Amino acid sequence: MTAPFALDDRPRERLERAGVEVLSDGELIALLLRSGDRNATARALAERVRGRYPTLAALAEASPAELARIPGIGRARAASICAAIALGRRADHPPLAAGTPITDSSQVYRHFHARLSGLKQERFYILLLDGKGRLMRELRVSEGTLTASLVHPREVFRYAVREAAASVLLAHNHPSGDPSPSAEDEALTRRLRAAGELLGVKVLDHVVLGRGRWLSFVETGRM
Repeated sequence: MTAPFALDDRPRERLERAGVEVLSDGELIALLLRSGDRNATARALAERVRGRYPTLAALAEASPAELARIPGIGRARAASICAAIALGRRADHPPLAAGTPITDSSQVYRHFHARLSGLKQERFYILLLDGKGRLMRELRVSEGTLTASLVHPREVFRYAVREAAASVLLAHNHPSGDPSPSAEDEALTRRLRAAGELLGVKVLDHVVLGRGRWLSFVETGRM
């Protein structure tokens, strides 16, 4: 079993004395876990997590269920780790507030990155915009591999028409991390643009989010 920290070397005491910057990744994880169990200290449990996910990037991609399967972690500790990662992402990429003008695809990426990064399934969203291009609200339309049957124009434009949105932005993630659009993405975008023209609601762009990068249909000449 890993030996407990000496009193002066405990992560909490070191943080209070010298600041969070001096702590290693393992010590930060130990702080999140707060305590060990009957068989291992918090430090030992943190080392198990680090053994399974050697980098923070890998840890950030882990699901709560995957983390909970590490011996000694369980659902509660897994939830704490995932919550900390989500807070860090939100601090780095804060979501857009209602009323914010959206002028480029990077804003869409920052808005969704914290929630969609690391997901194992695709999620499709629309952002409703008013006549001045300001965000009204977002809506999640579907979850799963994008197909014409899964993402239907009726579901995409129902709220846009009801709430008198002037335009919409489309956005979805690629779990592979590669934002390059598939043939299905291209076909779906054409279909939704055509439906929007009939309804008087313009589709301004389709942003595909990958791992640390994104693709805009407009900025790459696809729209």
